[in-house]
Amino acid sequence: MSFPAGAHRDLAGGPGSAPCPVESFPALDSLSFLRAAFIQRCPSVETAADRQLALERLWPLHRQTAKTLGFSDPLAFAEQVHGDRVAAVDSPRREPIPAADGLITDRAGVCLAIYVADCAAVYLADRTRRAIGLVHAGKKGTQLQIVPKAIAAMRAAFGTNPADLVVQISPCIRPPYYELDFAAEIIRQAREAGVRDVFDCGTCTASNLERYYSYRREKGHTGRLLALAEITSRPSGKSAAG
Repeated sequence: MSFPAGAHRDLAGGPGSAPCPVESFPALDSLSFLRAAFIQRCPSVETAADRQLALERLWPLHRQTAKTLGFSDPLAFAEQVHGDRVAAVDSPRREPIPAADGLITDRAGVCLAIYVADCAAVYLADRTRRAIGLVHAGKKGTQLQIVPKAIAAMRAAFGTNPADLVVQISPCIRPPYYELDFAAEIIRQAREAGVRDVFDCGTCTASNLERYYSYRREKGHTGRLLALAEITSRPSGKSAAG
């Protein structure tokens, strides 16, 4: 695929536009079976609070934004404990999947959702099997190799060949605002696992507080960015079970 490594685009506003700013990634937009988005900072919401309160304030706008963009409801969330567990999601669910930091599915109409605020949301899309994954990967998750583990989980569950994957890294914290470039390590790990098409938007969350939340720069009292991914269709004649 020929997209520039840093390519991404803001989704235009206008009548009926989403209540929160949103960006998307050309490498993912090119896949006809996939809907993917990254919800940015919501300027109308006061988020200088602890995580739970900030999320409670953001949730109504996040949910409405997802609906406006056409994502299914309810969203499937991971608990996100900075671990390496990857869970398969077969149907929409209203409670976060315990102890999981990565989600995978091959079911249409299941919207995977990951919150970040300096960590990366890593999108994985199998263009042959039409299966997807969404992973929360910061310093700890990257050290635990959660992205290669998600790739392995997709291979085991769906028969994914890593060479058929498109991997996209969201905005995340980067040097000089953070001592480690874990985005570069995610790229290395993905390529080592056999992925050819790895894309990184190259954007640093900590360097643009007008557009993104940053846990480090805002000293933990901030909101969360929301990554969304959903299969919108299955190949003709193929069951949802794959």
